[in-house]
Amino acid sequence: MNRGRDALDTGRRRDGEAAFIVRHIKFGKIAEAVESLCIAACYDLPDDVLAAIETAARRESNPPAAKILKQLVENAGLAKEQRIPLCQDTGLAVVFAEQGTDVAIEPPADQKDATLIDAINAGVARGYEKGFLRKSVVGDPLNTRKNTGSNTPAVIHLQIVPGDKLKLMVLAKGGGCENKSQFKMFKPTARKEEIIAWVVEVVRAAGADACPPFVVGVGIGGDFELSCLLSKKALLRNLGEANSDEFYSGVENDLLSQINSLGLGPQGLGGDTTALAVMIEMAPCHIASLPVAVNIECHSHRHKSVIL
Repeated sequence: MNRGRDALDTGRRRDGEAAFIVRHIKFGKIAEAVESLCIAACYDLPDDVLAAIETAARRESNPPAAKILKQLVENAGLAKEQRIPLCQDTGLAVVFAEQGTDVAIEPPADQKDATLIDAINAGVARGYEKGFLRKSVVGDPLNTRKNTGSNTPAVIHLQIVPGDKLKLMVLAKGGGCENKSQFKMFKPTARKEEIIAWVVEVVRAAGADACPPFVVGVGIGGDFELSCLLSKKALLRNLGEANSDEFYSGVENDLLSQINSLGLGPQGLGGDTTALAVMIEMAPCHIASLPVAVNIECHSHRHKSVIL
């Protein structure tokens, strides 16, 4: 067999009946991919986000707000052309990894115990160093708060999925907007209107501190931690992609309408555009629970992905 950079190993399962193929992806290839994603995320605003801001600028009825939106478009253009960060806060690296069941990580010869997590963190450290991106991670959250100097460890969420591919999604999450995110455990009898009202209030309370216009991720269901995870994962969807469930897509529309009716506007200075999109992800939950989480994202919504 011709073995390229990604090796293919064949073997037999224990029952001796079905042959299987394992695809090996080198540690270095994963680190290189994450490095590139970190730099690209901080330099290049995604096309869907840029298009949403441009559309908002054309529709904005408040002249000062329209001017701010046009400045955001200009800022994105300068960052891309001059290869400089979109924002001085280049974020905490949040990485969603989907590893196929037929994928194995091939560690370096001198690091036999290295894992996918190690490869991702190596890529984050290299990306933030080579991209001249601000390193914003402290190793001890309460006592010393000493900077790790590498923007690692990243926050990594690993999911095992069918197939022989590895998907990596990097989100550079700024501190100002993350600080305004909230969680609430509703009574299981809560009505849709109660949840909508609470989410709108979370956004109102976020105010100018979180740099609107926002992208709002909402997680409904699961349990305490899963609802929060869903609210962040929702941010990875294309801004033009509605929830596939008609009920939840309707809630997304209601939320976006009510949030934009707040009049908070770009940078909190008034206007029609407080949010560019609201995206909901849901999961089954316990009969006694109804957890809801809101993850606030600023206008500099930086994320990139690749499939290896």
